[in-house]
Amino acid sequence: MPSRSLYPHQWSWDSAFIAIGLRHISPLRAQTELDTLLAAQWADGRIPHIVFNPSVPLDAYFPSPDFWRSSTAGRAAGAPRTVQTSGIVQPPVHALAAWLVHLADPGLSRARGFLTRMYPRLAAWHRYLLHRRDLGGGGLVSVVHPWEQGMDNSPCWDRPLSRVTPAPARSFRRADLDHGSPEGRPTDLDYGRYVRLASDYRDRGYADGAGEFAVEDPAFNALLIASEYALARIADELGAAGSARQARAERLTAALVERLWEPAAGMFLCRDVRAGELIPERGVSGLIPLLLPTLPHDLAATLVRTMRGPHFGLGGTTRLVPSYDLLGEAFDPHRYWRGPAWINTNWLLEGGLRLHGERGRADALRKGILHTADASGFAEYVDPYTAQACGATGFGWTAALTLDLLHDRPAGRGNGVTAIKGGDRG
Repeated sequence: MPSRSLYPHQWSWDSAFIAIGLRHISPLRAQTELDTLLAAQWADGRIPHIVFNPSVPLDAYFPSPDFWRSSTAGRAAGAPRTVQTSGIVQPPVHALAAWLVHLADPGLSRARGFLTRMYPRLAAWHRYLLHRRDLGGGGLVSVVHPWEQGMDNSPCWDRPLSRVTPAPARSFRRADLDHGSPEGRPTDLDYGRYVRLASDYRDRGYADGAGEFAVEDPAFNALLIASEYALARIADELGAAGSARQARAERLTAALVERLWEPAAGMFLCRDVRAGELIPERGVSGLIPLLLPTLPHDLAATLVRTMRGPHFGLGGTTRLVPSYDLLGEAFDPHRYWRGPAWINTNWLLEGGLRLHGERGRADALRKGILHTADASGFAEYVDPYTAQACGATGFGWTAALTLDLLHDRPAGRGNGVTAIKGGDRG
């Protein structure tokens, strides 16, 4: 669970990050985290973004299992019958997590057949994304709901969401406001649009391609590429050739640059597939491709300058990278993904900095993450200026990724991101 009160079920990308941290204190428990999540995988390959705990009351979280109706509405897509899930997905961090968990105790992993179990499931997951979600036809994956990208109410979604007619407020009850301040959560209008998108997707039997919302996101695709590199390492470990997956990761990196790089912004932008245009909002998502090992050096250097410039302020006005442009009209330092800093995105950027030879800046960001996690009570997210805690405290991935950064590593090695290429670059 990310949080016992606010998020009392199992979340997909949270579990991946949690396993990355748990591997340092219990590789077996980290393996179990991923085994449990993938046991709920659908037959079409998708890994659902929520696996519901049947002992939790329905009104503890919305949307609850009776909203998603996975075992009935998702039957044609191969939803499991013995466990209730959502029908959408989240960023594909799982292969990276599986490879790092293996490296924590290779003997235990081999004895338990961990990667042998993981590999076909992860390969099916990537196949689903690459074959069913290339809605723009350019080789990249599209998300069909803001919850899939993980940065739920980012201003990057405002333009494509504006085309969605919200569900009536009386048609649902938000449980999140029972545990979090309204000033720090998505608005009711946002939620109305989220509910409309999700219910329409459900009513289509979770078939992809027909919805109003389809966005190519740089972070989602960068994490898929990083996990393709990890799958290549897993394939090599299992005696299969990983070279084809590595080549695919390199092709996807080229597609990412071709479709989402915006030189004038100095970063990657989201593409609204339905409108056929880039979305002119600067979110932290557009910096995450820094974690890719074959990103051209000039683009990596530009991302570092943008990260440290006035739009994100790292090392100047902010200690951690905020989730959204400090100068953007929609910036809000306390409202979820519209400005606060998050530990998971900063963990990814710390690894990207280190991967591209920016060790001093990576060390400074690592120090900032550790200080902020401790001082905030391991908060879900924080004010990027003051580091004031926002959202839930004792948050799962904040604690887990703190464990990862605290773990003693050989000099020069990154936070795990570098493991996809076997070491530092530069």
